[in-house]
Amino acid sequence: MKIRWAFFAFLAVFLVLAVNSRSRAVNTADIDKVLSKTVLDESDFKIIDDFLSEAIRELVKTRDFTSIAQQRAVIVSRKSTQGQYAQRFSESAYKRIGEGFAQAQTLRPDDRKTNVTINLLILIDGLQDLRLADLAIPWLKSENMVVRYWAVHCLTNTAIVQQLAAGGASNPGLARTIVDRLKEVVETSTPEIQAQMARFAAEPSIPQGEELLLEVADARIKKYAEWMVQHEFYDVAILKLLDSKIPLTSPGTGPTGPAASAARAAVAQRFAQLYSYAMQRYIKGKERGILNDVQKRQLMSVLVETEEACVGRLLGQPQVTIRRAVERDSMTALSDEHNRLLGGETAPGQLPSKLGFDYGSNRTSPIPLPDPPKKP
Repeated sequence: MKIRWAFFAFLAVFLVLAVNSRSRAVNTADIDKVLSKTVLDESDFKIIDDFLSEAIRELVKTRDFTSIAQQRAVIVSRKSTQGQYAQRFSESAYKRIGEGFAQAQTLRPDDRKTNVTINLLILIDGLQDLRLADLAIPWLKSENMVVRYWAVHCLTNTAIVQQLAAGGASNPGLARTIVDRLKEVVETSTPEIQAQMARFAAEPSIPQGEELLLEVADARIKKYAEWMVQHEFYDVAILKLLDSKIPLTSPGTGPTGPAASAARAAVAQRFAQLYSYAMQRYIKGKERGILNDVQKRQLMSVLVETEEACVGRLLGQPQVTIRRAVERDSMTALSDEHNRLLGGETAPGQLPSKLGFDYGSNRTSPIPLPDPPKKP
């Protein structure tokens, strides 16, 4: 948990925006006059480009975090929805931010280069313009997880999802491209980034997203199997997102046919296996005394919140057995409920029976969690 909060504390440094702040380095008088106009001419277009060129150049040169935040605020506050202005602002922003990234790569030392890159990505995120997506995509493969986090956020924030749903700025293939690029880095990303991807993937307006959601779940399942999972609390969100993609339709309603059934089964199987691994990790980890207090608390949240929010919905009635087993610290009761819900050696579970899925190769019970590796 301390690592998780340290991560976000680091992110917060870059999110500080001074309200009503102005940058002394950039003259905003001319751009503000253009903002008030309804019809623009070539001289106005030049003012827009000159403003962005100067502002982004100053952002790259500035070292003080507060001044950088103010600089971003100055730029973001000058965007507009006015047709001519918005189009030229977007075109100039694309050009000048691209130049900023190129200039950042020449900076030394490396931490300064990284900080400028992050701030340019935060600027793109704040501008919420789908036409700038191409500038963020290359940074998805960055080995620096803060850089990667902001690259992902640029491509998955709420405003971008809405624009993709509206037609992707005349580029309907862009959603497919974003999903494909995200899939390439799922396994090597941190839990914070994977959770961000999962939220994007579960959006109803991203039809290609279900593939990405399954890959996020598979990545988490793999980490559990290796006893290398971190920040288990994020699995609450991932399990809820998987649950949201499992329709409970009665005969004759909703999508039907082999494809729909296979899709539901794939999502349900990931939900059940991930939930099973969380439960098995808690049981084995408690019995062997290898979980620290933070890990135990996070796993307890995964087990109890998922039972309350998801299992009850899927079975059609409130479920409290897991909560009671956790409260009583009864690993036997928890193991029995695991088998009843998800399947055991002697009988299939209620969820597989109701939702019509197995665990692969006609398995009726979840794959057992391997024993933790022995310490050298």
